[in-house]
Amino acid sequence: MRAPDLLGRRLLFFTGKGGVGKSTVAAATALLAADHGRRVLVVEVDAKGSIAERFEADAVGFTPREVHPGVFVLSMDTEASLKEYLKLNLRVPIVGRIGPLGKALEFVATAAPGVKEVLTIGKVCWEVRESIEGRADWDLVVVDAAATGHVIAQLGAPDAIREMVSVGPVRAQTEWMTDLLVDPAVTALNVVATPEEMPVAETIELVERAREELDVPFGAVIVNRVLPELFTHADEAAFEAFHEPAPEAVLREAAGAGVSAVLDGARLAVSLRRTRAVHLSWLRESVDLPMLYVPYLFSRSHGLRETRMVAEALGEELGL
Repeated sequence: MRAPDLLGRRLLFFTGKGGVGKSTVAAATALLAADHGRRVLVVEVDAKGSIAERFEADAVGFTPREVHPGVFVLSMDTEASLKEYLKLNLRVPIVGRIGPLGKALEFVATAAPGVKEVLTIGKVCWEVRESIEGRADWDLVVVDAAATGHVIAQLGAPDAIREMVSVGPVRAQTEWMTDLLVDPAVTALNVVATPEEMPVAETIELVERAREELDVPFGAVIVNRVLPELFTHADEAAFEAFHEPAPEAVLREAAGAGVSAVLDGARLAVSLRRTRAVHLSWLRESVDLPMLYVPYLFSRSHGLRETRMVAEALGEELGL
């Protein structure tokens, strides 16, 4: 299947099961876009500060801050988003914290699902619309979105609000949000997975649910931490032969005691690769979407170096 033109969109969402590298892939996509001359805003929905860490920068707040040339990061804050909404749409000036109003928001959000989420999606869509209409400088908005269990509610929030409100400014505002979210020339929902049973199962379930419940177009499934095929079947046979007592003794004498650990590692690498290949096949057969592959990085670093390596891998997959 042909690689998607992700960098040709204006709004990219990244979701995935916790622990699969969703934030790293979102940061790497932003870095890749910046390397190709785009001015990128990354919106971190859960406000953990992990996106800034991927660029070895200090934590950011609701005001976008440049963490790398061409890459700006914004950390979502529900109260700040509400204050901005009231100021921009209702012309209500608010200074300082909104205190009781914030508590009222929490109550309404609980009583009417979708209210809190729409503040997040509304902020994202507002930044995109401002850029399209020339009032903001972003060429691309990248969203480190909610995990697979919550992203459907997040992306479906404008529709949920519109079903509750039949007329008025709130309905009109959710309509333009929906128009942006469903436009395949603007938006793409991307799912990050790893070649393991649970992440693959959650990805398949998410794709099925999103197709049933949302009209948001998909971009790609990014499979992270793909182990390379280090050995062919013929190589495997040779390594197994080296495990025999006599050949292994010769190798230990020539190369040292670590030979046994190397041979065991080779056997494990083959086993893991073959096991994960089964899950990859299941994923390919179950979702009719482009798939991009990011290799396993044998690195403990979660800073700019890792982000750069993932960006380069994505660039190769996208043919850039």
